[in-house]
This record gives sequence, structure tokens and C-alpha cells, in this order.
Amino acid sequence: MVASVDGFIAKPDNSVSWFETEDSYDKGVAGEDSAEFLKTIDCYVMGARTYEHALALSRSYGWAYGDTPTVVVTHRDLVVERSNIELYSGGLEKLVSQRLRPRFGNVWVVGGAALVKAFLQAGLADEVRMTVLPVMLGDGLRFFDRTEKESALHLKDVTAYKNGIVELWYEIRR
Repeated sequence: MVASVDGFIAKPDNSVSWFETEDSYDKGVAGEDSAEFLKTIDCYVMGARTYEHALALSRSYGWAYGDTPTVVVTHRDLVVERSNIELYSGGLEKLVSQRLRPRFGNVWVVGGAALVKAFLQAGLADEVRMTVLPVMLGDGLRFFDRTEKESALHLKDVTAYKNGIVELWYEIRR
């Protein structure tokens, strides 16, 4: 998940203009090849609002998730514009045990915040990767909004990039 320093993943109007950073950090490393990283993802899982937002952005920027299988968790009847997108309505435990685990090794829960929270509360997430951008939004949608469950984490890696972005990679301890 991409978040601001003050923990927001979206502005109140859902704009993403804040994703662009003009900061500079001399000790940082050059950015990783995002195309190489995305090749490691076997399946994306997202909620309905994230899907609708991604669809709207795809009109200007293209579909960010390529041909990788994508599961949209929703109880609504949404428009499916790509053959690799599947709608799912049901329990997350069943989704993971019957659909995801048998077919995919590396599943990325893209968002939104409510879906991430549900995966964390159900103990269905193994890691948290949080990319922190050098901006404070002051208001918007929080990444972690009352997870209601204490979770011990183990820092697997941290990377500071030349553009001031920091990636935190945690393993969830069981």
C-alpha cells in the first residue's frame, strides 16, 4: 500500500496527484524496476471501490495490473471489462483456502483500507509492505483505521529511495 507520512492512502476526493514526489534523498538507492517487481505477483485482490477507482484511472493511464488475474471482492454487480478479472462475493477465509491458495503463490491485496483490515483481522495476511511517500495529506482515507487487533511484526527489509520514498516490509508474526 502507498501511504502518506501521516498514514493516509487517499485524499478525501480520491485524487492521486500526491503520488508524484519531487523530493531528493542523496543516500537513497535508485528505484527498483517496478516491472520486475510486478512479475512476482501471481494475483491481485481488491475491493469494489478500489476496482472502480482503478477502472477510472485506466481510462487515462491504462490498466495498472496488466493481465495478472485479479479478484474483486464485492457484493455488487460490477462491470467487468477484462477477462482476467473475477468478481467474488463471500467469506475471505473461503476465498483464500478455495480460490487463492490452490492457484497462486504470491497474492497482493491491493486495497482498499476496509479489505486490508478484514484480511489482517482474519489472520489471512503474511506480510505488510508499506511505501511511504514524503507528504502529509492531513485528511483522507487512513491505511490502518482501527485494526482492532494487536499484531506483532518483524521487519524484513527497509529501503530508502533517491526520491525520498521509503518502503517498509514487515512479516506478520503468528
